[in-house]
Amino acid sequence: MANIGQLGGQPIFILPEGTLRTTGRDAQSRNIAAAKAVSESVRTTLGPKGMDKMLVDTIGDVTITNDGATILSEMEIEHPAAKMLVEVAKTQEEEVGDGTTTAVVLAGELLKRSEDLLEQEIHPTVILRGYRLAKSKALEILDGLGQHVTINDAKTLAKIAMTAMTGKGSEAAKESLAELAVDAVRMVSETENGKIKINKDDVKIEKKQGGSIDDTELVKGLVIDKEIVHSNMPKKIKDAKIALLDAALEVKETETNAEIRITSPDQLQAFLDQESKMLKDMTRKVVASGCNVLFCQKGIDDLAQHYLAKEKIAAVRRVKKSDMEKMAKATGGSIVSSVDELTPKDLGEAGLVEELKLAGEEMIFVRDCKNPKAVSILVRGGTEHVVDEVKRAMDDAVLGVMSALEVGKVVPGGGAIEIELARRLREYAETVGGREQLAINAFAEAVEIIPRTLAESTGKDPIDILVELRTLHEKGKKAYGVDVINGTAADMETLNVIEPLKIKTQAIKSATEAAEMILRIDDIITAKSGGGGMPGGMPPGAGGMGGMNGMEE
Repeated sequence: MANIGQLGGQPIFILPEGTLRTTGRDAQSRNIAAAKAVSESVRTTLGPKGMDKMLVDTIGDVTITNDGATILSEMEIEHPAAKMLVEVAKTQEEEVGDGTTTAVVLAGELLKRSEDLLEQEIHPTVILRGYRLAKSKALEILDGLGQHVTINDAKTLAKIAMTAMTGKGSEAAKESLAELAVDAVRMVSETENGKIKINKDDVKIEKKQGGSIDDTELVKGLVIDKEIVHSNMPKKIKDAKIALLDAALEVKETETNAEIRITSPDQLQAFLDQESKMLKDMTRKVVASGCNVLFCQKGIDDLAQHYLAKEKIAAVRRVKKSDMEKMAKATGGSIVSSVDELTPKDLGEAGLVEELKLAGEEMIFVRDCKNPKAVSILVRGGTEHVVDEVKRAMDDAVLGVMSALEVGKVVPGGGAIEIELARRLREYAETVGGREQLAINAFAEAVEIIPRTLAESTGKDPIDILVELRTLHEKGKKAYGVDVINGTAADMETLNVIEPLKIKTQAIKSATEAAEMILRIDDIITAKSGGGGMPGGMPPGAGGMGGMNGMEE
């Protein structure tokens, strides 16, 4: 029973029975503990030597990955503060596509450092003010450290793609995969007012088990998981003229309840003939447009299929709206919503349209489009888990290249930028003074968790590597970071470890904002549910991390 205040010796109850309330330092430490537990669970996945996690869901499906966003979305996290860190990963995934682990680990570390300050009786408001100052300064420093990159700089873009893929289980073929990612992004990018505009949906990544990672290919057009509707239709069409139709090639049922009375067998026959005549007319209009491939968003009647097959037109039905839109971008065609409106001007073009059987299922490839503004990457791999992980790597690579071009700046990876950032923030802290100085220093310490974690994954003493890196950065060697493979400090630019600036700026923004939000909470009121407390009758903070116990390494 939540009992608040006394009046004439009588306790006053304002919250229902079974409600749990945690206040002050207790509330903060519980929230911080939960957030730290989440960030610890993904911390070991960071970098090329990061470990993988195996997640088994309630129905026994297995996911093996070291992609931060995937791990956190698969884990059934119940603690409210811990959920905020999952939000950080989601934002990072949607905005940049890579650096999810970095963002979550950074948020966890900012909270861990703030706990030390709270123990020194520093008020959360002061910590928050210091963190905000540090965030603004960090973003300013990062902008100054970024190096320019353009769409024509294919080599640098390939390095970004390879860095994004590192440690994602596609090591063996990362050079060829990185090239595919760069080619795909360059094809779909458009320049507007001197700025590069790229829509991430224009690069469609399809996966199909079978073959090996080396069989992954970039299709200058589209891959659609459908089949050609009729067995007599051609399965391979060169110089395809493609009609995109958002209308059904079927005779519509009447919308109102109509009754048709047929009194003689002749009338029945006439009725059926009329239906087939309507379908024939529709087909004639399709043929008249001059197309030899038809993609239809709705259904195609069996009889219409027969007529189209006679005219040697390959047709595909019930194509997804998103695929139709991509097809229009890839082939230069227009989506038409009525057969009557279909003209030769609306047709798209492709060098080849073919149906291929992959892993026992048909897929349609629209290849060799002239100037495709939508392309597909078909990811292959030996087993289902391999294909899934390569697809995640490809997603990160494509999005990494996109975000590098969007901002137009890149920075060295391997923890180099974080060491430099921490050094510059410590210098800045001295100019600020006051208690905020302690918070800015704590922020600088937190940023160093990234190189520290990378140094730990080498298997050597992380302290030695960190000390060496700090010394090198003091001497002005800004590009030195952790060479994880050899367990030493090395120049990241020479090793081609480069990341988009946007990964770092977004991670710092989201992590700081999440840490601020959690630090501001000084009272947790948990409503009664079942046995009181959190779902499943747990008191708040008592674990509350569903599906996490087996996650810790």
